Amino acid sequence: MGVEGTMEYISDFLKKRKRKKKKQMQTVALRVARIDCEGCERKIKHILSGVKGVKSVDVDVKLQKVTVMGYVDPKKVLEAAKSTKKKVELWPYVPYTMVANPYISQAYDKKAPPNMVRKVPDTATVNETTVDDSYTIMFSDENPNSCFIM
Repeated sequence: MGVEGTMEYISDFLKKRKRKKKKQMQTVALRVARIDCEGCERKIKHILSGVKGVKSVDVDVKLQKVTVMGYVDPKKVLEAAKSTKKKVELWPYVPYTMVANPYISQAYDKKAPPNMVRKVPDTATVNETTVDDSYTIMFSDENPNSCFIM
């Protein structure tokens, strides 16, 4: 076989070997319903810290929010959280400054934390909140027949 054969074998071996993609550090925020006591908090922390790649788990009981940081897949974290038999979803809220129309019915949520609204796509319908054109024309400065309340 000799030196040439050995070098060829090693180069073929290195080419065929697949390299694993290293996962990026991610922060996964979850909304977990009914975190009532310290026992619930401990249970959630214990289960989520057992997921491979998790570096830290932070539970905010007041907001019902769980933040998981590490080299994790959000789907796996969500599955593990669902194993606690609680209602779990990805954190649906964003600051109201990041939403184009924060006062439409799809975005507004009474249970949202202060200065937060539900994340909705920009293509959400705005027709529910826009004022009818006939009312704006009625009080317009350009309309000579408009109401003179001022």
